[in-house]
Amino acid sequence: MLRASLYIIVCSARNRARMRLRRLREPRYLIGAVVGVAYLYFSLFGRLRGARSNAARDAARARRGGAAPGLSAVPGLVASAPAFTGMALLFIATVSWLAPFDSGLLDFSEAETQFLFPAPVSRRQLLMHRLLRSQIGLLFGAVVIGLAVPSASGSDRLWLGIAMWFLLVTGKVYYTGVSLARARIRAASGRERRLAWAAPSVVLAAAAIVATALTRAFLAAPPSGLRDVVRLVSQVALQPLPHVVLWPFMALTRPMFTASPAAYLTALAGSAAVLAAAIVWVLRSDEAFHDAADDAARRRGPQAQGQRAVSYRARATGWTLAPTGRPEGAFAWKAAMQTLRVVGKRGLARIAALVVALTVVATSAGREGPAATLAAFAITAAIFTILMAPQVIRIDIRQDLQHLELLKTWPVKASAVVRGELLWPGILITTVAWTMIAVATTLSGTVLSRTPVGWRVGIGMAIAIVAPALVFAQLTVHNAVALMFPAWVPLGNQRARGLDAMGQRLIMLGATWLLLIVMALPGAIAGGIVWFALGRFFGPAALIPAAVACCAIIAVEILLATEAVGPIYERLDVMAVERVE
Repeated sequence: MLRASLYIIVCSARNRARMRLRRLREPRYLIGAVVGVAYLYFSLFGRLRGARSNAARDAARARRGGAAPGLSAVPGLVASAPAFTGMALLFIATVSWLAPFDSGLLDFSEAETQFLFPAPVSRRQLLMHRLLRSQIGLLFGAVVIGLAVPSASGSDRLWLGIAMWFLLVTGKVYYTGVSLARARIRAASGRERRLAWAAPSVVLAAAAIVATALTRAFLAAPPSGLRDVVRLVSQVALQPLPHVVLWPFMALTRPMFTASPAAYLTALAGSAAVLAAAIVWVLRSDEAFHDAADDAARRRGPQAQGQRAVSYRARATGWTLAPTGRPEGAFAWKAAMQTLRVVGKRGLARIAALVVALTVVATSAGREGPAATLAAFAITAAIFTILMAPQVIRIDIRQDLQHLELLKTWPVKASAVVRGELLWPGILITTVAWTMIAVATTLSGTVLSRTPVGWRVGIGMAIAIVAPALVFAQLTVHNAVALMFPAWVPLGNQRARGLDAMGQRLIMLGATWLLLIVMALPGAIAGGIVWFALGRFFGPAALIPAAVACCAIIAVEILLATEAVGPIYERLDVMAVERVE
């Protein structure tokens, strides 16, 4: 089976490369590939040149007697790095049992399902075949990380790349074991189910041991700075019981922080031992292989390769579509039902309760500690939601183009179709952004203590007013581009791969932000005029009418844009939409 797996991997990689090279004859792929190659060149090789110059500058500074900046500026940080990263890996290993996803190793392609499942091949051989097939992507990821690290030495990059490969492979194998164990828990009964619960129980016990030790150390001597945090983590990692449970996780990251070849090889042997143990655990859990593989195949269904499966659950929603009303409401209702049947009310309630609880706890914590952390997180999340979520959430035209032949039969005005497709994702993203803005404004005193309260509240309210305009403007741009250039936009949940696809995404992102700036500029000018006229009289409160003026102008632009895009939708040929990448 090993020779057959290697043959399949080599032939698949060769044919995939030929296909990608052959499609460069089309301008959209050629332009995307040029942009992707340029991005990689300037982001990776530019960093290499910068790392060499920084290393030379640090060496010159060290010869003059100055301290070189970096991790060495904090004593003990490099020595404590395996403990820090080991605790982080333990946290990820614990949370992975709760993640609603399964390992990609169990997601067999249609060809593998048709030809390998009926073949005289054992389950363990199928697992090894999938593990071998995943090595190309894992090796590429390790190479990228090795090249991106700021180091002037080629040997250091090679060492880091090998260590990262061990870490990535171990993570892949471990999550496969998690998926198999969860499938066994669902399918088995009695003694087999109790045995399947052993692995998550061990991980949970290890996390509880480390968390208890950290809590006790923190309560005994609360850290006042980074050095105290480093010292506390090092002391906890050296305690007998936490050291035992953290050893596998620290062993995976210890090769990244060694200073000599001998220490590196010794640490790499520890990583190899952990990887071997993970492989043995997965191979001994192969009884649930077919159940897990069948679940993955059922979720994938007849979808085209490159799309992610979506699992819907029929449930009562409490929102009945009215028999009369604006047609935009029907599209919003359809997208809302789709979202609720994928996510579920219980999941939304948990997220909302968690946000509220964190806000209450952080607010009561005062001006330091968790409050500042939560405020910084809320500010970052609000910015990301406003600027990036419209590109990520695709429950609009970019998804429904797959059913263009059906949409064309509906007796609905074209501009109403476009506005209806924008309505629900805009409402969803705006709600999340408003939540983050409210949390950030409430806790802004912890990170912007020198800014008066009036200015903080005024800025928060102004951003909340402008946020929906920016969100709907981006969605309008994305959907207009999808209608004008449907071949450039992946349909539904497709995630095309390759340098050309990465270049296309970069082009689309840059064009979207450029058009967003163009759309926001008239509103910003109007808001600036209102602020200039009222600011001297009302102070920070003048930000609110300025934001309202900006939002109103952008709303008018969005309305005009949807009317202009309507004829494009009418002229769009069904055959112009590519169903499969």
